[in-house]
Amino acid sequence: MRKISVKLPDTPYAAIVHSGLLRNLGDHLAPYLESVTQVIIITSPTVWGLWGRPLQDGLGSISWQVILMPEGESAKNLRSLERMAEEMVATGADRSCLVLAFGGGIVGDVGSFLASIYMRGVPVIQVPTTLLAQVDAAIGGKTGVNLRAGKNLLGTFHQPKAVLIDPEVLKTLSEREFQAGLYEVLKCGVIRNAKLFEFMQANQQSIQKRELRALEYIIAESVKVKAEVVAKDEREGGLRRILNFGHTVGHALEAETNYELLLHGEAVGLGMNAATFIAEQRGMLSKREAKRIISNVAKLGPIPTVKVNPERILYRLGSDKKTVGGVPHFVLPTEIGRVKVVNDVAPDMIISAIQSICSGAGMGA
Repeated sequence: MRKISVKLPDTPYAAIVHSGLLRNLGDHLAPYLESVTQVIIITSPTVWGLWGRPLQDGLGSISWQVILMPEGESAKNLRSLERMAEEMVATGADRSCLVLAFGGGIVGDVGSFLASIYMRGVPVIQVPTTLLAQVDAAIGGKTGVNLRAGKNLLGTFHQPKAVLIDPEVLKTLSEREFQAGLYEVLKCGVIRNAKLFEFMQANQQSIQKRELRALEYIIAESVKVKAEVVAKDEREGGLRRILNFGHTVGHALEAETNYELLLHGEAVGLGMNAATFIAEQRGMLSKREAKRIISNVAKLGPIPTVKVNPERILYRLGSDKKTVGGVPHFVLPTEIGRVKVVNDVAPDMIISAIQSICSGAGMGA
């Protein structure tokens, strides 16, 4: 079992990574249930169908109710949030309830947002079931829903009481969803953990086979990166921006393709390539290091071909959360394990980067 502390001054908590954790979930929840009268499980039909029974068995005698939310990014909106809030009221949930966000990143974002505003805030525990959620979305307290104008434009910071991660649930994850999560793992390697990047290079076969020992390592190392950054910058005032490597262009691509073509991790993969292209063009990153990043993005799996108008992406960057005063901020690598946040990337260079990833030239070989 690996335990990683998220050392926030006001709301510290732990992320536990342990294969088989779901079967003993009640033991891990026990410390947080002293004044809780009811557990509200927010999940999706697919996750509940696959893992609902083990979770119920793990809860033992704990009183619980389940609320199902629709699948996919299209459900990440205020309409879904309102419907689930009404269902919570119907179950009799009051301020002594606890929300269990049991699913991928969408369930985690929406379930935590619901917990943060229901009766002005109830506690939440994250039990992420996708690799993307385990290494990124479940850690750090960000919640949110999408608007048509962009991704996660409405949300709060609401730190979980705990994050409970069972790598065994990844065995039922589709190949595409699994690979999408690996882009976020690679991101952690590029921004702050060169050893993780190198481990992924050296152990690609074990990771792709989903060997538990390899999965526990890459999940725990990714969580360590995010926990360390979040502890130093809880509300994204400075250092935490480095976690957005690949997300500036990635979020714009998701929105421009109506959240239908790309999985979030795939969009981040393309965004990492765009940022790497820009860093190399600016002379901040050597050609060798740029090739290593782009080559490793390509090795993680195919990403759907994207055909967009670069001018439209440039326009969308203006409404992104990471844009300040109309100027988009980019996280650019300077070497494997180190990045820099810049706000002076010329529009023509951004357009060139987008053209590069859309043509496939920035996808490596």
